[in-house]
Order: sequence, then structure tokens, then C-alpha cells
Amino acid sequence: MRDYAKERPEHTEKYIGENDLFLEIFYGCGNSRQSVRPPLLFVHGAFTGSWMWSKYIPHFISAGWNSYCINLRGHYKSRSVDFTKILFEDYLEDIRLVISEIVEGCGTPPIVIGFSMGGILSQKLAESVKIAGLVLIDSSICRQVHAEAPYRDLALRMPGLVVPAPMRDEQISVDETFEDIEFQRKYLSMESAKAFSAFSFHFGAEGISIEGEKITCPGLVICAVNDEPDDHRGLATARHIGGEYLGLWGTTHTGLLVGQRYYEAVSRIMVWLARFDGRQVSIRRYPRPPREQSC
Repeated sequence: MRDYAKERPEHTEKYIGENDLFLEIFYGCGNSRQSVRPPLLFVHGAFTGSWMWSKYIPHFISAGWNSYCINLRGHYKSRSVDFTKILFEDYLEDIRLVISEIVEGCGTPPIVIGFSMGGILSQKLAESVKIAGLVLIDSSICRQVHAEAPYRDLALRMPGLVVPAPMRDEQISVDETFEDIEFQRKYLSMESAKAFSAFSFHFGAEGISIEGEKITCPGLVICAVNDEPDDHRGLATARHIGGEYLGLWGTTHTGLLVGQRYYEAVSRIMVWLARFDGRQVSIRRYPRPPREQSC
């Protein structure tokens, strides 16, 4: 099996906070524009950790972006915790702590890039925490988006004390090779049932409410799309946060990060990030398109 996590560039590792959150810091290759760029903060999804960004990170540091990868409490190399007690709010506090660490060290808030559960966490943080930008990659949707574009015919799964790691019994997917899936299978771990019960409609949640008007930074939403409802939810999320949108048809949720077409998402993020080059970052909002228009 090819272990992409072991192929990442050299980086700094540290533990922060009372829960010993494992933080990885990748410094961008020499670039005179680094001083005016905010750093990037990558927030992983459920069951995963910073290893899930292994294919992404080399591209961003090669382009000169300083990149921080958080591991929420109990994930990957962060200290083990009792997942039966962990709440959605605990993960929010972890991200707040890392953002404070970044601001203290860099003097500027980061651009937050959140995947799946990390996406809904990042949206909630962006309501009240100053960040330079927000990128959502196949984010879990908020209550308001679900009201506009609900999941249909959900087969509800009631969580136990914890949610076990996904089995990933399949050999390949539409955009993932056997090697891509084997890589994930090696590292996937259990998740907090209480956190899942707060945001996942598949687990009967009412959903997390996001006040989109409070998210005042530039935004980008990228979604794996396989049918019209997927596209509708992605567009609705982009409208809700006042961001730009890209739907990648024929891709999968995890494939967007570790699959064979992952670079399509990376490339779009790079184009979006170009706005931060050559000037001091100003925190502002992009105009929201009218509800009847697409982003």
C-alpha cells in the first residue's frame, strides 16, 4: 500500500492545549509574497485527521502557502479521549484554540479550509471568529440549507456510544483506486456519536444553524456531485455563505481529497486564493446572488 502521509514534505509538529492537539505546520517554499498572505488552516472531517490532506499539502507549500493542519481532540496523533463524551462544541473549541495560536504567531487570521464535518465546524466558527477566508469541501450542510434542499428518503442510523470507523469494503470507487481506499482504511478511526448527532441528518439531527449573514469573509464551496439534489445543496450552501461554487460531477466525498481527481479541487482553490496575493488581506463579504440565480 502506498502511504501518502509518509510522503509529505518536511514539517514542524507540536502539541497544543490541554487536550494535546497534534498540529502540523508546513512552511511554503520561498516566495516574496508570503508576508502579505494569510496562512492556510486545514480542518479534517469525521473519522480522519491531518493525514487526509496528504495529497493537497505539497501543492500549496510549493506555491508558497504556509499551511497548518489541525487534528481535533482524539484524532490521529492527538491524545486519546473518551469519544462517548465529546460534543460538537468541543471540536469548535479546538479550532478556536488553533486559530488563536496562528494569529499569535503570524499576526493575521488564517484562511480556513474545511472538509465534511470540518466544513460545518468551520462555518459555525466563521460566524464569530475573524478569519481571512473560508473554503468548504463537500461540507456537511447546515439546517437552513437542508430546509431548502433536504435529503430525501433517509435511512436513519441511530448512533451508539461511538460511531465506528467506515469499513470501506469496496475495492474501488468512481474516482478512487484500490490504493486510495487502502490508504484511508489504514488510518480511519472511530468518531463521537454526540458530535454526529448534532450535525448529521443521517443520524436524525436537527442540524447546525448557520447565520450566513455573519460570515463576512470571501468563501468558496466545492462539492462532489452525482445528481441534481447534490448540486442543489452545493449551490444553496454557497448562496448561504455568500461564496463562489464549484460542483465536480462524477466524484465522491472522500475522492475530492484523496482520489484520482483531487487536483481539480486543488486547482480551483489555487485560482480562488490568487485574490490574496500582493496586498494586505481585508476582511469583506462578496455580494450574495439573488436566491433564484446560481452562483
